[in-house]
Amino acid sequence: MWLLVVGAGILRAAGFVYPFLPYRLTELHFSTPSASLTLALFGAGWLVGQVLLGRAADALGRRSTLVGAMLLAAIALPLLAQAATPLTVGAAAAVAGVVYDAPRPVISAVLADHVADDATRTRINGWRHFAINIGAAATGAAGGLLAGTIGLAGLFWINAAACGAFALAVSRFLPADRPHSAALAGASSFHDALRDVRLGLLWLISLAALIPVAGLFSILPLLMTDAGLPVSAYGWTQVSSACAVLVLSMPINSWLARRAARDASMVPLLAISALVLGVGIGTAGFADSTLEYAAAACTGIPGEIVTFVAAAAILDRIAPAYARGLYAGIWGSTLAAAVICAPLLAGWALTEGGPKFVALTTTICGLTGAALCLPLAVLVRHAQPHPTLPQA
Repeated sequence: MWLLVVGAGILRAAGFVYPFLPYRLTELHFSTPSASLTLALFGAGWLVGQVLLGRAADALGRRSTLVGAMLLAAIALPLLAQAATPLTVGAAAAVAGVVYDAPRPVISAVLADHVADDATRTRINGWRHFAINIGAAATGAAGGLLAGTIGLAGLFWINAAACGAFALAVSRFLPADRPHSAALAGASSFHDALRDVRLGLLWLISLAALIPVAGLFSILPLLMTDAGLPVSAYGWTQVSSACAVLVLSMPINSWLARRAARDASMVPLLAISALVLGVGIGTAGFADSTLEYAAAACTGIPGEIVTFVAAAAILDRIAPAYARGLYAGIWGSTLAAAVICAPLLAGWALTEGGPKFVALTTTICGLTGAALCLPLAVLVRHAQPHPTLPQA
């Protein structure tokens, strides 16, 4: 598990393709429509890839799926780095999107398979989110420094090398596994998962909560540009939020683990975290200075930490053993959906009503997520944790 947790963090630190893809398209002199379409293809691939790879983890095995996805990334990212025409870049971007966040559903399934203790699983999920956050913070700093030396295409090659190295590590150290017989028999079909009202509610709640999280990268830049602040000001908000992650992660993770040890429901915490994210990041609509924008970004960090850990705990409780990968993949697609929805919502709100309307719509997202936790709490209350996964 620690190999997977640390590896996922390092992989995110080397994950230059997503944050630097817009700059690469500008370097290729793509028109605005072509660049927008390419980014949309990447986002669509990310969303679909979570579901497909989660299903593959059930049907083909955890190790085979993760190794295969990372090897595909090691091939697709250099193609994306060298491609120059809209058609080839778009195709490579779609494939890159599919495998960009491939470890998320697979690691979730492995964790649920092999760690039965709720407190330990919650603690590992907390460290996993911490590692990914630190990796994401390092991506921008390292990419900015390296881009001037090796170029944007070079960053994509580094990303590909990291995926290849992770594939080798996983194939060497992750024990071989076989899919559960029920998964092979098709019992974990998409139809069955989509009929699970609990999963549907968790998906909608997570989407509503994660739209403000995605807003840290889409809503804040729009608001700060509208306020006439320079790009460097946005950089300081990201530094501030990264510091908040460093300071708050360990105490919050320890508290969540103690709560999980008492078998306490995580649904109320999920509701509170959605409110914190919606209201906290929504205050950016009333900000005027770099300090105020940074404060809004930091206010949402506790909600972000709790959202990921609490949602993962709820997912572990409701997912049947033969469909853990599929459930994790469907839930994992919420982040991709939020990345797609956040800039669309923020752009529309800013055009129609200005920064204060952006604050309102962001807050409504949090309120919606919290309200949907009420029926989820009723449905999850009597759900029993599923046993560890037996081998076929």
